[in-house]
Amino acid sequence: MKRASLADRLAYAVAWIRGRTDVQPVAGVVLGSGLGGFAARLARPVEIPYQEIPEFPVSRVPGHAARLVVGELPGAGGPVPIVTMQGRVHGYEGWSAEEVSFGVRVMARLGVRSLWLTNAAGGVNPELAPGDLVRITDHLNLTGQNPLTGRNDDGLGTRFPDMTGAYDPALGAALDEEAARLGEPLKHGVYAAVSGPSYETPAEIRMLRTLGADLVGMSTVHEVIAARHMRLPVAALSLVANRAAGLAGGPLSHADVQRIAAERGARIGELLAAAVPRAR
Repeated sequence: MKRASLADRLAYAVAWIRGRTDVQPVAGVVLGSGLGGFAARLARPVEIPYQEIPEFPVSRVPGHAARLVVGELPGAGGPVPIVTMQGRVHGYEGWSAEEVSFGVRVMARLGVRSLWLTNAAGGVNPELAPGDLVRITDHLNLTGQNPLTGRNDDGLGTRFPDMTGAYDPALGAALDEEAARLGEPLKHGVYAAVSGPSYETPAEIRMLRTLGADLVGMSTVHEVIAARHMRLPVAALSLVANRAAGLAGGPLSHADVQRIAAERGARIGELLAAAVPRAR
């Protein structure tokens, strides 16, 4: 049987979600490994497990709750309706790039006008230490996949979207200003996305540094590409969970990622809670 088109699959998912909540979100937030606590800030939350949503891929990675949370984020100008993804799927789980980016396309179809992405990453730049927050200013897609591969749906976006301003300067400025107000150092950097799930070798980290990367991870870029395809402005934050291979002084583990996320997740939540309402 021929599979439904991407547009139809998005329509199925969106219709089902709208049947569960009357909140019309204006911002979307994707919460990476161990960072899902931000959703607890929402008033009137409606929690929807991914497995209940038609066509929605389900994450099985530790630290990802695998649910959509729709609610209202308190703000100085009044509550801001938002939708959050507590966890994401990854290519290394066996999902295609199109499926990896399905969630942010659903957010776009729900009507969000800005997208805020978070992730836990390895620090390639020797000046980055575990616990640092970094605003992503650009990326290197080294995964070997692109969510736009295949026939283009002109109703979603152009065949050849421009990625010059993939990370929106205005949203980035909001993060910078709110971080300064909170007294939270916020660095800037280039994020290199690799396929995983094995961590990189020291030689690969040296290569990434030569290419200009400051951070390395296994997510985010496919979501950014899909969002920009749909003309959705994007901002992204990385939490440095560990120094990358060859810089760490020991073996890398996902447990360390979760530990650092638990220690610093609340601070990321404060920054997002301050910046997201500015883009309403």
